[in-house]
Amino acid sequence: MVEAGRIEGQRGVPRDSPYAIWQKAEGVPLYKASYIENLYTLELGPWPRLGQNGAIVNLADQEHDDAWVIEIAPGQQTLVQHHLFEATFYVLSGRGATTFWQEGHPSDSVEWKRGSVFSPPLNCYYQHFNGDGQEPVRLFSVTNAPMVMNLFREGEFLFNDSYQFKGRYESGAGFFEAAAEKVTSNKWVTNFIGDIRTFGLDPAVGRGAGGLLTQFSMSNNSMVAHCSQFPPGTYKKAHRHNVGAHVIILDGQGYSLLWFEGEEPTRVDWQDGSVLSPKEREYHQHFNTGSTPARYLAMRLGELDARHYRGFMPEQIEYEDEDPAIYESYARECVGNGVDVVLPRPEYAVDAG
Repeated sequence: MVEAGRIEGQRGVPRDSPYAIWQKAEGVPLYKASYIENLYTLELGPWPRLGQNGAIVNLADQEHDDAWVIEIAPGQQTLVQHHLFEATFYVLSGRGATTFWQEGHPSDSVEWKRGSVFSPPLNCYYQHFNGDGQEPVRLFSVTNAPMVMNLFREGEFLFNDSYQFKGRYESGAGFFEAAAEKVTSNKWVTNFIGDIRTFGLDPAVGRGAGGLLTQFSMSNNSMVAHCSQFPPGTYKKAHRHNVGAHVIILDGQGYSLLWFEGEEPTRVDWQDGSVLSPKEREYHQHFNTGSTPARYLAMRLGELDARHYRGFMPEQIEYEDEDPAIYESYARECVGNGVDVVLPRPEYAVDAG
């Protein structure tokens, strides 16, 4: 098996993938592993492509998708962008606007603030503006640039093609003002979310903990997102799936356990502004240890072909099948924080207690 960022060259000699080559050439800070504690304070550097500061977040040892952190100085704007890969933006802090357009057509614009979520239509032109003359803006964007770059094998091609995907976006026709549509009991199709931190979510009984979960498909793109919330004194069921979910903590405090089958879990503590991304088929489980609900947004790859795609179907561990030590450890943590445990102790299939 060849490590992420490496592909087989002539006679099987590993060499850097097209995405890895592009990533290095951008010359900005690069963050790997599976977890970043605080996106608000993450160290950034000048990013000539954007005309502002930024960093690449390439978590979970994979090249399916990545994330960008962009900071726009007070009263300034990014350079104009357009590219043949998809991106979904979450506004970490600040307020401003983004203008979108296709060559030769009128533009559209959305005003955003902390908590807004939006996704530029594929290969349209767009530009971000900081609407505050005193404070910087921080944006977090998840993209499928790695897989698209590795497909075409020419990183710069993705930023220089002028094809207009008219079936996906007609600029100047009120695209971002279109009404959101709820297509299933917990899935919305929309082009803009004003504040995901306060969006009303739907019940998700199957995930446990009395939690809520809503899915989003945006801007006719294949990249998707889901937002989940669970109450104090509870934790979610462990599960695993294919790689590519960037989980951004929106509110609350707690921790997650990450582990591969047969290995001891690794614990990562989180709060507003943390991001984690489980590796391929790595179990993960989220625990709320605070006194308020915990909410997160997971931005990820979606259905490339709805007829056949099953790559992100989760494999879940029910409470009664988990290691009893997980509940006991969580209960001790809550006691230490002065939080009552609401989740009843599971009736374990094999109970050591």
